[in-house]
Amino acid sequence: MPRTTSSSSPSSSSSSSSPTPSSSNSKTPSTDPDPDRAHTTALPSLSLMAPRRPHILPRIDEPSFPLPAQHRRALCSPSVIRRLLFFSFIACVGLWMLGRGGRKERLWDYYAGEEAHYPDSPLPPTPPSMPEPDEVVSYLPVPVPEYEDLPPPDRPPISYDEEDGLPLPSSSSSSPQTTGPKTYEDDPDPSGTVHCSSPVSGKSIVQYALMLDAGSQGSRIHVYKFHNCLSSPALEWEVFVQTRPGLSAYASNAQAAAESLDGLMQEAVRVVPEKLRGCTPVAVKATAGLRLLGVEESKEILLAVERRLREYPFQVIDNGVVIMDGKDEGVYAWITANYLLGTIGSSATASHSTYAVLDLGGASTQIVFEPRFPTPDSALEEGDHKYTLHFSGRTHSLYQHSYLGYGTMQARRHVHNLVGFMWDFAKEGGRGLHEFELVGNPCLARGTQKLVELELNDKVNVTMLGADVGSFEGCNRVVELVMAKDAYVFIFTFAIVSNRVGRICHVKPCAFNGVYQPSILDTFQTGGILILSYFYDRLTPLLPPLSADSVRSIPISTFADLAERVCAGPSSWAENFSHLGEEVLSELEGRPEWCLDLTFQHALLRLGYEFGPERKVRTEKQVGGVELGWALGAALAMLDGELVCRI
Repeated sequence: MPRTTSSSSPSSSSSSSSPTPSSSNSKTPSTDPDPDRAHTTALPSLSLMAPRRPHILPRIDEPSFPLPAQHRRALCSPSVIRRLLFFSFIACVGLWMLGRGGRKERLWDYYAGEEAHYPDSPLPPTPPSMPEPDEVVSYLPVPVPEYEDLPPPDRPPISYDEEDGLPLPSSSSSSPQTTGPKTYEDDPDPSGTVHCSSPVSGKSIVQYALMLDAGSQGSRIHVYKFHNCLSSPALEWEVFVQTRPGLSAYASNAQAAAESLDGLMQEAVRVVPEKLRGCTPVAVKATAGLRLLGVEESKEILLAVERRLREYPFQVIDNGVVIMDGKDEGVYAWITANYLLGTIGSSATASHSTYAVLDLGGASTQIVFEPRFPTPDSALEEGDHKYTLHFSGRTHSLYQHSYLGYGTMQARRHVHNLVGFMWDFAKEGGRGLHEFELVGNPCLARGTQKLVELELNDKVNVTMLGADVGSFEGCNRVVELVMAKDAYVFIFTFAIVSNRVGRICHVKPCAFNGVYQPSILDTFQTGGILILSYFYDRLTPLLPPLSADSVRSIPISTFADLAERVCAGPSSWAENFSHLGEEVLSELEGRPEWCLDLTFQHALLRLGYEFGPERKVRTEKQVGGVELGWALGAALAMLDGELVCRI
């Protein structure tokens, strides 16, 4: 029987026939180490190994390209030709980047930083001192909230998921309402409401909805209670329960996969009043886990799950047990955020500007926003990116796209591969990297190290070292190469770092990988911006705690400020983050790629989406005690359709 967790109070636990829920904040023991943390025990002893001094590439303004004599006979080999082409490309990019700064430097020094050097003494060296205070723009104090008319969110403590490092929901029974019961346990009448005595015509006064999120690491159910006192459903509270493992863990046993949801459904039976169960819709949306399985295996699991759900007294909607389309996931998250922030729904007016929602996952990043074009003859281009949403009597024309390969984990992979390639090429034209070879990487914090698997010609494990080259400036140069928006620069870089070919922008303007996206500078000049998931996870622990009545609203330049301090290494951590507690310092020590993550996020917002450095963003995990994500938006969309009650 799978383990089920919930943060409902013990007094409200389910009957003895169902699994006993426990706190959703509790961490499940795992035999696998955290993939995001560095495990130095697996690394070779650095005290016995000294780094070799890399061969410095010729100055890019030199007219010739000298090669050692022993390589000239191999010029026709495919590997050397490939390296020559890539070096030519790097030289062109270097000239372009140097032209921006008006300086001429060695390409390697430009990549690693002017101060880079590799002494013949054992690593790691003593970290450098921090810049003078006037060289770093302080992010303190936290700016006054820009949106003072919005309800402040609760600020629960961060609880990290052991598998992916993202925060877990910290409450399973919560409400955005300012009056009335805020939890199931506090609700004196779950079948009624205190907000009105009669509903909108044609609707019941109370409506429940069940949404099951079948993720890669586990499944979770959201039980929502709404009232229909207004023209659109108003959320009263939510009950959340989760179970592990996910459906994909039962690839060879579809029936067992279906039965793994029994604990979740029994919780729904406990919460939803008996007389309302027949009119309570239920749906299952599967995400990353089932997408990775074969078509037949996924189909069998979904069919088994649907059959199992029909044994419960709820209404399974048509096409309600499916693998969710990526574009729907982003749009549902947009609905959730804007509904909770009051910019859509019964209380919103046509003059309300909606929020753009940017979600950063492990493999991809999503953006959804409602562009407003400056002239009547301009409009959103037709295509899969266009999503027309009808909600609460208003029509919203949304732009949405999921950029595969631009998630946190994929960004790390691309950066490490590019650094490894350039390091290898700097060694007398490149002969390939050796197992556990020491490789300098400016995207690791100074004085840190991590064992990394590179995927170049062959897979090889190397020891990446922040040493004395780790820096925000140096890492940002690498990230700019990985994210190069120029079509041809992007194509060559993308081919190196991901073994895939990028696309050229055919319909302008474009963001990444040749994908059309309206200019945010022109079509979304003043709207609010909400950033989620890994944005929240990497940013929030490094900022001072908020008071109960505050909202986290910061300029994008904060990412650069924090990245500069994190990349500078342990001495900088002690100076800038010790007041946040030993837990934060321990996290920084165990996650040397925190430097890379913040630098990538800054580049994503500034270079990718072209937001200005002073543009404010808001980062949240919950609003009004309700989890931000796609589940509530999917439930609202489900209620917006025609509901058929089960007889």
